[in-house]
Amino acid sequence: MQYRKVEITSVNTAKLKVLTEAENKELLKKAKEGDKAARDKLISGNLRLVLSIVQRFRNRDENPDDLFQIGCVGLIKACDNFDLSQPVKFSTYAVPMIIGEIKRHLRDNTYLRVSRSMRDTAYHSMGAKEKLQKLYNREPTTDEIAAELGIPVRQVVLALESIVSPMSLYEPVYNDNGDELYVVDQLGDSHSEDNWIGEISIKEAIRNLDDREKLILKKRFSEGKTQTEVAQELSISQAQVSRIEKNARKKIKE
Repeated sequence: MQYRKVEITSVNTAKLKVLTEAENKELLKKAKEGDKAARDKLISGNLRLVLSIVQRFRNRDENPDDLFQIGCVGLIKACDNFDLSQPVKFSTYAVPMIIGEIKRHLRDNTYLRVSRSMRDTAYHSMGAKEKLQKLYNREPTTDEIAAELGIPVRQVVLALESIVSPMSLYEPVYNDNGDELYVVDQLGDSHSEDNWIGEISIKEAIRNLDDREKLILKKRFSEGKTQTEVAQELSISQAQVSRIEKNARKKIKE
């Protein structure tokens, strides 16, 4: 995929028409009335908006085509949920929706990447392990596996560890009459006192904010709402929400 020329379902987005705000509003109105053709035209006419947002994530090790498709999901949600009664441009509403959808995808699909050569070494190591186990009638050592493959012991260890599924912090490791002990319970915290004092300081700082600042932080970080959603609820602009949130966070930091 080239960032300024994208083929999606045989359509070159570089040749797509960019809709004006008036055209967006007109198509939105028709789409709200159940006009499927208007909805499709609205989505097609804003694909280049998705493309411009995908470029912000170009430095991530992600397939741009996948991000483009995820961004289109955000665009569709924006088309379906936009409130025509609000004095907000469609693009102003759609951009955070698209970004949010991409960020959610990146957050939910973060995992450790293992190279193909490392996986191949791991599978060869498991094959050698099984072979030696039958030969010696016991569990072979990593030195024996490495010797069988003719590779360094460290390479065998790293390869086998790379394909082990990560353990959840809430994986039960002990059960005593219904009282389970989890992995997280075994993790020490050498800075527990500092964390305790820090929590008190943060709570005190939040207490000193004005009511609107507290409300916006609550909706943003406790309820997980976007700035656009908060703006709609409070009947203010997204820019105002952003400014108030920024000032509140600055006060807490200080």
